[in-house]
Amino acid sequence: MRAVIQRVSEASVTVDQEVIGKIDAGLLVLVCAMQGDDEAQADYLAKKIAKLRIFQDEVGKMNRSVTDIAGAVLVISQFTLAAETHRGNRPGFSTAASPTEGNALYTYFADQLASLGVPVQRGSFGADMKVRLLNDGPVTIWMDSAER
Repeated sequence: MRAVIQRVSEASVTVDQEVIGKIDAGLLVLVCAMQGDDEAQADYLAKKIAKLRIFQDEVGKMNRSVTDIAGAVLVISQFTLAAETHRGNRPGFSTAASPTEGNALYTYFADQLASLGVPVQRGSFGADMKVRLLNDGPVTIWMDSAER
């Protein structure tokens, strides 16, 4: 699984002009299931993200996790993280998991984060979503479970 993690002061997701998920300080996580991914990859990313120390401590050092600051996570499915851009000008997405598998792993991943004590809000898998965020820092980190 691939994820882009952004430290945010606030974030929200809207579908059909209705806000369906909103957080204050925490993380916006864009996540994509790749072909061949399974629950082990989702478990790995959820544990890693819950413990990722990218929030500032009292001396300004990135030394606290989202759980340490009592923050929340907004999880958004983002199949375009599977983009293949090495040929031509139109990205290909053939390495992304199928929609059925992708949705199952997206849901499982968000549930795993919640089971680790992190408040989780979600987007809507496959929907046309509008995501708003105020990136704090900015801090943006890329993770791929295949690179562990």
